[in-house]
Amino acid sequence: MIAIIDYQMGNLRSVEKAFLKVGARAIVTSDKNKIKKAKKVVLPGVGAFGDGMKELKKFGLINVIKDTIAEGKPFFGICLGMQLLFDKSEEAPGVNGLGVLEGAVKKFKFTKGSGTFVKKVPHMGWNQIKVKSQKSKVKILESTLNNSYFYFVHSYYCDPKDMSIITATTDYGIEFASMVVKDNIFGCQFHPEKSQDAGLNILERFVRI
Repeated sequence: MIAIIDYQMGNLRSVEKAFLKVGARAIVTSDKNKIKKAKKVVLPGVGAFGDGMKELKKFGLINVIKDTIAEGKPFFGICLGMQLLFDKSEEAPGVNGLGVLEGAVKKFKFTKGSGTFVKKVPHMGWNQIKVKSQKSKVKILESTLNNSYFYFVHSYYCDPKDMSIITATTDYGIEFASMVVKDNIFGCQFHPEKSQDAGLNILERFVRI
């Protein structure tokens, strides 16, 4: 069973439907006991970093998430869910993230210069990922997904302290980490549930772990 954490932040049902489509047993829940009993856990999310941490705290889920990761269960953070795994965010100064991955979440900052094309923020729509060199631990990503298009909606990006955890990048004015993997922790900035076959491929591989 896969537990999709319900903390009132975004597209939970669409994530559930995507997992069901690839043949997984999945439930959307904020019940701490059900999350603890699950074999795998997913933290999706749409919205602001500060609000996300506030809701996780309100539902008493912060320690449950940290315990789940410490136990070695596969854990997948999607979009805001990936950002919340880091230490902090420029979106919410003074708010601590979950801190299970070292680094910060930074805002896209594009300055207008003479004759310079200014990227729009948020970064919204389809964009490619560039898969980094494959490692045996990266079970959720395969090289055939290199240059595949995924659906993004975000104004902030993750900047890991340990660059070796970056398994895919995307170019949007700058090259940013669009996917990270560290041990049993997986994260993607894009929305696999909105990314058609390529997104379902990633969810299916997570289910198989």
